[in-house]
Amino acid sequence: MTRRRLLALGGGLALTGGLSACASPLASGLTGSQPNTADVIYWNLFTGGDGANMVLMENAFRKQHPGVTLEATVLGWGNPYYTKLALATASGTPPDVGISHLSRLPLLAAAKLLEPVENTGVTDLGITRDRFTPAAWQKATVDGTVYAVPLDTHPFVLYYNVDLAKKAGLLNAAGDGLKPMKGAHEFVDAVKAMKDAGAKYGAAMSITGDPATAWRYFSMIYRGLAGPVVTDSGTRIDIDTDAMRETFAFMQSLTGPGLMPKSLNGSGANVLFSTGKAGFLFDGEWQIPSYRLVKGLHFNVVPFPALLGPKPVAYADSHALVVPRNANRSPERTANAARFIKSLLDHSATWAQGGHVPAWLPVQRSKAFLDQSPQRNYVQAAFNAQYDPVAWYTGAGSDFQNTVGGTIIEVLAGRLGPRSAVAAMRTDLKRYTTARPPVTMK
Repeated sequence: MTRRRLLALGGGLALTGGLSACASPLASGLTGSQPNTADVIYWNLFTGGDGANMVLMENAFRKQHPGVTLEATVLGWGNPYYTKLALATASGTPPDVGISHLSRLPLLAAAKLLEPVENTGVTDLGITRDRFTPAAWQKATVDGTVYAVPLDTHPFVLYYNVDLAKKAGLLNAAGDGLKPMKGAHEFVDAVKAMKDAGAKYGAAMSITGDPATAWRYFSMIYRGLAGPVVTDSGTRIDIDTDAMRETFAFMQSLTGPGLMPKSLNGSGANVLFSTGKAGFLFDGEWQIPSYRLVKGLHFNVVPFPALLGPKPVAYADSHALVVPRNANRSPERTANAARFIKSLLDHSATWAQGGHVPAWLPVQRSKAFLDQSPQRNYVQAAFNAQYDPVAWYTGAGSDFQNTVGGTIIEVLAGRLGPRSAVAAMRTDLKRYTTARPPVTMK
């Protein structure tokens, strides 16, 4: 990779992160050297509860392989992490194993920064397509080549207050789940029933200043009717106008009549749901550990039903394990990296404690995972997963999500009608589809 292409890639990653490029990752990526301080060097971006669970999994590997040393480094989430990973790899100083969101994979693969999975030795350990959630494995595949080993699926899901749902008559006969519902009309009726049962709002969601959540919510609904909003590796706007108008109209059928707030920040949504003032909560499953700490809150989590369109859709992303390219990596280091990846998969029931659905089917079907509630209740969402459209500018924490999410927030607030919102989305998307990518995506 030439210096010019390397710098262009760094700029592209800065744009996808929606943050200004940092000088320090660029400098260390260009001038640093990979220290041989351990047999396996591993980079990730996990802090908080996920970080604690990852440490447990790392320690399990150390116990299982006492003769193999492991050095794990946690870097800043989002743009700082991906910029550092890409530039360190391009300059020949990568870790042996790294974490990547699958929504970020297309750019890393197009830049030829990742080893194809078939070259990493993991298939010799039984890591094959048939042992993973199909949607995650498919997303790990770019132009017919698999570049990542999926660790999980983390979908956008439907939380509900069990006590309010019981009062509203929404529970099934066994009382351990919601009655089946399908279609926009039945879903809106359920939200109304929650409000009538004593909640201030039938549903709540973080909206204000949270464009990524708005994008997840929109995508989950829209993809029930239509395909991705951009195609041809992100160079073509492919909006279905009628489907998008219907999606926006459905959103406003909840915020317009006051069934859910038009404007609400993350802490406000947390308070409403935690105190029983909102019957439903629309959020990612990664919030489960926080709500478990709320005394007196009885909640459950399930996939969203089919809303618009005949089948349920779950917006999702996945954390995955990648092996950055390094021409100087020895066969022994490669073998140790493969063993580490296999160990993380085998211990992903620990990872699931943070709410994530294991992508590794032997664990997903194991007692260690199936004993976890509510995690076991929304496994189907991993099979119904729809990811960000393939483009160099999309993915977790991207500026793309912030931009289009900002327009969706205006719809939820009632400041844009469905027709005007479609035009605004086209304008948002044109900014990206006409931009020059840092690397060729085809």
